[in-house]
Amino acid sequence: MATQDFYQVLGVPDTATPPEIKKAYRRLAKQHHPDANPNNPQAAERFKTISEAHSVLSDADKRKHYDQMRKLGAFDGFRQQGQSSGRRPSSGAPNAGAEEMEFGDMSGYGLGDIFSSIFGRGRREDNRGETMEAVVEVPFRVAALGGKIPVTLPITESCSACHGSGAAPGAKLNTCPECHGRGTVTFGQGGFAVSRPCPQCRGKGKIPSEPCPVCQGAGEIRTQKQIMITVPSATETGHRVRLKGQGEAGRAGAQAGDLIITFQVQEDRFFHRDGLNLTCEVPINMVQATLGTRLRVRTLDGQKVVLKIPPGTQPGRKFRIKGLGLQKNGQQGDQLVQIQVTVPEKMPAEAENKLKEFAETAGIKF
Repeated sequence: MATQDFYQVLGVPDTATPPEIKKAYRRLAKQHHPDANPNNPQAAERFKTISEAHSVLSDADKRKHYDQMRKLGAFDGFRQQGQSSGRRPSSGAPNAGAEEMEFGDMSGYGLGDIFSSIFGRGRREDNRGETMEAVVEVPFRVAALGGKIPVTLPITESCSACHGSGAAPGAKLNTCPECHGRGTVTFGQGGFAVSRPCPQCRGKGKIPSEPCPVCQGAGEIRTQKQIMITVPSATETGHRVRLKGQGEAGRAGAQAGDLIITFQVQEDRFFHRDGLNLTCEVPINMVQATLGTRLRVRTLDGQKVVLKIPPGTQPGRKFRIKGLGLQKNGQQGDQLVQIQVTVPEKMPAEAENKLKEFAETAGIKF
């Protein structure tokens, strides 16, 4: 993956607030989602980059570390592959006095994932697949009650034609001249150095004499994968779940990575959430509000309950229907029905006269 500034990816300044970052992400994710661009293979990569940028910048700790490294010049140096410092990437020792950083060595500090997402996939000794992140929109009712939804994700799989070697049938694998078989190159900038996978051999340390015609030497291909995701009841926007072994495929038969799903709950025209309570608005006319009535109110599970509206009900009054809200951790919410009184813009002359007579009898001035 190309090295990019996450702020530039989302089109926001580095002073952007969390709501501004969230707004920019939603706009771009909707525009570049693979489902909205079925005939554009680049949309999946763009969507992945947008998701990675949002994953870092929406997390306060990750963003803090990212900003620190960005200020140290790490981003600029690596984006230009060392040209800003007048040096080429080196496969040998880093600059004198510089501290070399490996992706895996920094995992305890919360920086390994950030560097991996900035500079591309790191070479893992255990060949385990990479962790993927995706944002999934969930219908309001499914998020409230829980259920399963199908999700199609772009993933990278080992090429079946070359079995991940990147070599055409009968081709030889030669030592990479750029990294001398090490699989990594070192970038030095501002007193420290960071190792990343060699861009020429893609971290393998070997280059085929003839690339595989199916994957063009990458050893991997992009494809679509559909899985069923379980949505817990009372799920809110921003809720995350980790699915073990549902991420990128591992190399040489190693274990697949994980998939981290962030849920984004769609709005409902009738229901809204207030904690575990469900709120809704129901209109009645002024006669019903004055004399009282009975209403059939829809519930989240599609049933209807009869709600008694007493005479003299005022606009905005709320009625509570016990136990028809959301359920979570043994707690049960209620459904709150707010009454909206509608007034006709026009009425027949006879009805208007009778209303005036009523007002005079009741001593109501108008």
